[in-house]
Amino acid sequence: MDLEDFMWKNKKMQKRKINTLPYHLMLLPGTVCLFIFSIVPMMGIIIAFQDFVPTMGIRGSEWVGFDNFKYMFQLPDTILIFRNTLVIAVGKIVLTLLASIVFAILLNELQMVKAKKVVQTVAYLPHFLSWVILATIFRDMLDSGGIINQILAGTGIIKEPIVFLGSNATFQPVVILSEVWKEFGYNAVIFIAALAGINTELYEAAEMDGAGRLKKIWHITLPGIRQTIVLVATLNIANILNAGFDQIYNLYSPIVYRTGDIIDTYVYRMGFLNAQFSLATAVGLMKSVVSFILIFTSYKMADKFANYRIF
Repeated sequence: MDLEDFMWKNKKMQKRKINTLPYHLMLLPGTVCLFIFSIVPMMGIIIAFQDFVPTMGIRGSEWVGFDNFKYMFQLPDTILIFRNTLVIAVGKIVLTLLASIVFAILLNELQMVKAKKVVQTVAYLPHFLSWVILATIFRDMLDSGGIINQILAGTGIIKEPIVFLGSNATFQPVVILSEVWKEFGYNAVIFIAALAGINTELYEAAEMDGAGRLKKIWHITLPGIRQTIVLVATLNIANILNAGFDQIYNLYSPIVYRTGDIIDTYVYRMGFLNAQFSLATAVGLMKSVVSFILIFTSYKMADKFANYRIF
C-alpha cells in the first residue's frame, strides 16, 4: 500500500459518520435531574423583587422591584456578613494553597515509597469526613475543659481556659485552620501530579553542580510547578464568597455572630428562622451574581496566565 492509498483510506474513515445517539442517551438522566432540581427552582428568584407572603404565593405577592436590595444595603449587618465572608474565605484559600504546596513538596522529597503512600492516605482522609462529625469532635477538643486547654494549661502557656468557639477573637482563626487541616491533603493531589512531571535529570544535574536540597527545591521544583500554582490560585478566585456554610453552621453560635456570620448563614437565618423570604432571596441572588462574575473572571485569568481553557 502506497502513501496515497493510505491517506485516501484515512480520510474515508474520518468522514464515516459515527453514531453518537447512545452517548447522548446516557446524558439524558443527568440532564433531566439538572433541569428539575437546578433550573426549575431558579424561577424562585422572582421573590427577591416581591414582598413575598407565603399564603399569597408568588403570583399574589406585591411587586416591589429593587426595594429589597436597597433595604439589604441599608442594614448594618450587610457589611458585617460580607466582611466575615471575605476574611474567612480568603484565609482558607491562601493558607490551604500554601499548606498543599508545602505538603506536596515534602512528600516528594520522601524517598520511602510505602511511607509516602501511608502519609498521603492519612492526609487525604479528613476531606471525606462530614462537618457534622468533625464539629462534634472540635467542640469537645476546644471546650474550656477540652484536651487543647488541658495541654495549654499543663505547659503553663495559659492560666485561664480559652473558649475557642465562644469568643469573637478566636472563632475565625479556628474556622480557617480547621478547614486547612481538613482539605490540604486532598488539594495537594494536583501539585503531587505536577511534581511527577518534572524531569529527574534536572535534579541529577543540579546535584552534580553541588546544589543542596533547598536550592533544588527553589530553582527546580517550584519553577516546575509554577504554572500549576498560578492555575489553582486563579481558579480559587471564584470561591472568594464561599466561606463554607456547613462548617460554620455546625460550629458557630449567637455569641460569635459578629465574626462568624457569613452570607450563607445569614440567608438561612433570615429565610428559615425569621421568615424574611424576600430579603434572604435578595442577599442570595446578590451573592450568586457576584460569584458568577468572579467565576468568569477567574477562567479568563486562567486562560491568560496559565493557558487553561475549558471551552
